[in-house]
Amino acid sequence: MAVAASYADDGRLSPLSTPSATRAVLEAHGIGTKYTLGQNFLVNDDVLKKIIALADVGSADRILEVGPGIGTLTIALLKHAAAVVAVERDPDLPAVLADTLYPWREKFALIEKDALDVTADDIASAMVELGADTGCPDRASSAANETARRAVSPSEDCLSESGCPASAPQGDLQQCLPNKLVSNLPYAVAATVVLDYFQQFPFLESATVMVQKEVADRMAAERGTKNYGAYTVKLGLYAEVAGRFAVGPGNFFPPPRVDSAVIRLNRRTPVTADGVPAAPAVIAAACLMADAAFANRRKTLANSCKTYFSGRGTFALPAGIGAEGAAGASDGAAAALHFDGAAIASRLPALLEAAGIDPKRRGETLAQQEFLALGATLLAQA
Repeated sequence: MAVAASYADDGRLSPLSTPSATRAVLEAHGIGTKYTLGQNFLVNDDVLKKIIALADVGSADRILEVGPGIGTLTIALLKHAAAVVAVERDPDLPAVLADTLYPWREKFALIEKDALDVTADDIASAMVELGADTGCPDRASSAANETARRAVSPSEDCLSESGCPASAPQGDLQQCLPNKLVSNLPYAVAATVVLDYFQQFPFLESATVMVQKEVADRMAAERGTKNYGAYTVKLGLYAEVAGRFAVGPGNFFPPPRVDSAVIRLNRRTPVTADGVPAAPAVIAAACLMADAAFANRRKTLANSCKTYFSGRGTFALPAGIGAEGAAGASDGAAAALHFDGAAIASRLPALLEAAGIDPKRRGETLAQQEFLALGATLLAQA
């Protein structure tokens, strides 16, 4: 525990939040930063404090983190939260995290996987491994989790293994799954991770993430602006912006070539024109219509959608995206609605008329509620 043993109480939220400390950890483990993985380590403790404050991390929160790096933000999270489950794809970093996070090992679990391949079952298994001290069912207290208990070596006193196949009762897991995503995200996948996680993991109440400034601009864009596009519409159907602050390149080691921003998004359930919460299938269909509307941004809605659907062929739309369930699966999520792109293209005039949308408008002029109307009409005509 070479690095953890050297921690001193210097008032910092994270002892790794300086360039010298970060370099020391990397050198101690004989590794460097990997540009291909977007590794830019945060080295400003004040930024860490602002992240914790914006995310409103408290002692009852269970945090999901993507891309923990050497553990700089992770330590700050562990000092405030009940538990942290992190996702890391770099095979060199688990050993580093075992070192830097050793004092908090009972509250931390690591999923060694690409963030875009992580499932709710992966996260649930990691939470079971953490046990009762973090609000989860104790892995040794029930027959249902006996497999999980045996999957970890009795001598293992460091990071919890997240590949355990055991599962706890659904009700218990629903209460102990992570409720917040807080991450300094790898920029190449940041936008995709945020949208996918809001769609796939209904247990996440909010996301407070460090992203490239331009990505934050897209997330927060207003209708009619240049940054307002299909991504903005789709994310807005699941979440709304609750705060943001800028972070310059000098706050990282090594400094990135772009400006960054931390943005908080709170989960929301959009409502239809009659004030009724939109069903998951309607939201999924609205996302599809957003993709079609912005397929050719400069074209009218009718022409863009026609081009998009004419080239799609037969495809399936998951009916239960966003449906609740402790493991992210439900009867609704298992079902799928099947469409024929050419058939949709042929009846676009009727679809737009039924939704009350002028076919001569362009995608950037439509509000999210209008995309919900398009989605509901598409389903009604399926």
